[in-house]
Amino acid sequence: MKVSFYTSQREYLAKKDEFDRAVQSVIEKGNFILGEQVAQFEKGIEQYTGARYAIGVASGTDALTIASDILGFKDGKEVITSPFTFLASASCITKHKGRPVFVDIDEETFALDVNKIEEKINPQTVGILPIHLFDQMADMDRIMDIAQNHQLRVLEDAAEAFGMRWKGKSGQYRHAGTIADFGVFSFFPTKTLGGYGDGGMIVTNDEELGRKAKYYRVHGASKKYHYDFIGYNSRLDTLQAAILNVKLKYIDDAISKREKIAKQYIECLSDCEAVTLPTLKGDQKQVYYVFNILAKNRDQLAEHLAKNEIGYSIYYPRPLHLQPCFSYLGYAKGDFPVAERVSENIIALPIYPEITTDEVEFICKTIKSFYK
Repeated sequence: MKVSFYTSQREYLAKKDEFDRAVQSVIEKGNFILGEQVAQFEKGIEQYTGARYAIGVASGTDALTIASDILGFKDGKEVITSPFTFLASASCITKHKGRPVFVDIDEETFALDVNKIEEKINPQTVGILPIHLFDQMADMDRIMDIAQNHQLRVLEDAAEAFGMRWKGKSGQYRHAGTIADFGVFSFFPTKTLGGYGDGGMIVTNDEELGRKAKYYRVHGASKKYHYDFIGYNSRLDTLQAAILNVKLKYIDDAISKREKIAKQYIECLSDCEAVTLPTLKGDQKQVYYVFNILAKNRDQLAEHLAKNEIGYSIYYPRPLHLQPCFSYLGYAKGDFPVAERVSENIIALPIYPEITTDEVEFICKTIKSFYK
């Protein structure tokens, strides 16, 4: 049995008429740049997440870069973030000549270890950039308390966290990305809400920040050829917005299916001593964007999966502090032992709404056969 790590074809074929009509409507009208479907999608995101303002941009990376610029994460200022994440979570700081300052992660959640944040704060620190990784959010209660106490700005990297909600001490669930000054989403195809190409979104509850983000995505223009800022050319494509409008209608069903798949994995692998399963922390509603396990002999297991035609991915094989592009920061191997240890053992298994129970069972049996 061949099992892809991800495939869009099953979803497309199941809703082919809707997707085709959505794309055709854009082509027929010819309004390809910031067309009506973009505004419709932005409104849909505001309604679903509770954010007051949603601004569509070309990618999740652009969303981080623009938001970092507006928040002042630049010109030698320091921003505390994680070494265990995708490049964009730190490159968005360095793009503006800011300085990412890493702290180690919590071994169970893979999020920033909030107990290590304050020791890194100094007069040059201007912000915190937490990442909501894989299936749960970082401890936003602690992060926002620290930020308030030290007058720091917070940018939530919710690129992987669409649908996740944090309750915590507020007593009300708040959607990922809507708690801090800015939040961002990615609509890369594999995401929980993914398009058929690149796409991203900036969200905020602050009117002034929302206004600036809207200007920054069109070269900093308040209106055509009137430039208030030096901005970017980063607009959510109308064709992608049309596709995402279709998918947003079914997002709760997609999240529910992901949860059922995750529960099957957990049930099937719970008796496998060589595997460590995800642990949820904090008062929150998780979403299984990715299903990661920590596995003994991870690289050999990956080879075994590949031989059995099972797709997998490794998020992330090398922490950012050990990447050559960040060597100028002066970090060395051993500086963040938890992130380094996790990177050597983590492996992601296939999870998407259209995967079948038989396929998940086959994956679990294949993993168990490796450890016999």
